[in-house]
Amino acid sequence: MESVERGEVVGPREDAGPKPEDEPGSGVVTAFGRQLKLLRVRAGLERPEFGKLTGYAAQSIASFEQGRRIPPPRFIDHADEVLDAGGLLKALKEEVGRAQYPAFFRDMARLEAEAVALHVYAAQAVPGLLQTEEYARAVFGMRRPLLDEDTVEQRVAARLVRQEIFSRKPMPTLSFVIEESVLRRPIGGWAVLRGQLEQIMLHGHRRNVEVQIMPNERTEHCGLAGPFTLIETRDGRRMAYVEVQRDSRLHTDRSAVREIEEQYGILRAQALTPHESLACVEKLLGET
Repeated sequence: MESVERGEVVGPREDAGPKPEDEPGSGVVTAFGRQLKLLRVRAGLERPEFGKLTGYAAQSIASFEQGRRIPPPRFIDHADEVLDAGGLLKALKEEVGRAQYPAFFRDMARLEAEAVALHVYAAQAVPGLLQTEEYARAVFGMRRPLLDEDTVEQRVAARLVRQEIFSRKPMPTLSFVIEESVLRRPIGGWAVLRGQLEQIMLHGHRRNVEVQIMPNERTEHCGLAGPFTLIETRDGRRMAYVEVQRDSRLHTDRSAVREIEEQYGILRAQALTPHESLACVEKLLGET
């Protein structure tokens, strides 16, 4: 990432052209593929046989081993068990998973995974940490220019890996302020929206999670500048991540972060309380 004024860090644009580390056939993905092949050969398994044991075609196994495709987390877990790798492949899962993110989001994904607190304001779609698999697939499927099917599946898998934050120990503090209009927009269809609302309800009942809804009828609203995420790390650093049209900025300067923290505090005061918000989501569920 590149440092700029006011302590801001600007992530690379997705359309700026791939760097060597952005290519699936390099870096940690290549290292994982080589390790996978060594373990498979050691186990005396041919690709078709190994593919049957893990539920993948032989050509997919070849792509994983050659670093041309990024293996999903479920494959890594299963392969580790089938090959009796003793956790060797699982140990690489986080780094391999991070390679699935678009280049501009990778540093944010690393910070997110290490955060002790995250506070998210969402104005366009359900926050990625709360998305169901079906909702996430619909979101990526609607991207323009169109993403190819492999990329869509990689992005969906990466989004689901991020959600391991909910089961992490010690538990991080997570809060979300979501526009009511977001929860009324049937991205992927009404069945997908219903499943998404149910998932928000489930997460909203976690002890370390607070979900607040910003009603459409509010006449005062301090978040009109757009969505953002506030991050606090283990060492006490506070940052603000802002992303618009695949152009991301990570604000690290204290004065810049404080401005966004002030916005979030006012947003939470203007939104429904967590209890009122869950009642609102339940009401929306009854309408879908």
